[in-house]
Amino acid sequence: MKMKNLCGVGAAMITPFKSNGECDMEALGRMLDYVIDGGTDYIVALGTTAETPTLSADEKRHILDFTRKTVAGRTPIVVGAGGNNTAELIRQIQTMDLDGISAILSVTPYYNKPSQEGLYLHYKAVAEASPLPIILYNVPGRTGVNMTAETTCRLAADCPNIVAVKEASGKIDQIDQIIKNRPKDFLVLSGDDGMTVDVMRKGGDGVISVAVNAFPKRFSHVVYLAKQGLFDRAAEAYEPLHEAVCALFEQGNPTGVKAALSLMGHIENSLRLPLVPATDLLIKKLEKLIREYELC
Repeated sequence: MKMKNLCGVGAAMITPFKSNGECDMEALGRMLDYVIDGGTDYIVALGTTAETPTLSADEKRHILDFTRKTVAGRTPIVVGAGGNNTAELIRQIQTMDLDGISAILSVTPYYNKPSQEGLYLHYKAVAEASPLPIILYNVPGRTGVNMTAETTCRLAADCPNIVAVKEASGKIDQIDQIIKNRPKDFLVLSGDDGMTVDVMRKGGDGVISVAVNAFPKRFSHVVYLAKQGLFDRAAEAYEPLHEAVCALFEQGNPTGVKAALSLMGHIENSLRLPLVPATDLLIKKLEKLIREYELC
């Protein structure tokens, strides 16, 4: 069954921190309201953008509980759960409180660089053990391994519980191959904000976005137009966002988006090591673009 509620734009949520390093739940509540009111179709909690490698198990549980209560059924919620130890990931998923969660976003195993057969068997085991649908997440720039179109489509065909892929390879030909060869109800979601319109023009179903944290109304409108098949209008609507979206990723994610949100008064510009805040040069650039294109 096609997960239509996961089409459109999903917000890969940040984790706001206070200047003392603690999680800022009040700011997270404001952010959830901000992106939902701005037209986001669903929330993605505890993904890469949330700085999950620096969060404790207790903090992750608290953030997920808080997100569930704050969203209060207004949109679906997807939760990130990935790792490079298949057995431990299965244990983690089976012990999580997944009440009210629509799906699990699971990144390809990182650092140990599995083969395509290893990726297939990893996801097959996770899908068979998971009580919720799985969204594959291919982001070779972070993990060191690219899951090919053939492996993605093989998983989609063989595992009914695998319902979508977030594709952040940056390879439009690879994404096009997945779209052409996927099972009927399998969703293809862009993992790169700047490629969203191109992916949807080829038949993709939406995006899991970082930029929507900062510019929810403007970015959601772009995706709305693309969902209607109005791709030229979507590209035109995206054009004023392009420079700012590129700037968000100049010094890594979520460094840029946290700088932008701090400039707009939504959060403190705090990250946890090994990540550090944006340089003054990038902050000035973002400030200029936000003002020039009236993005706040």
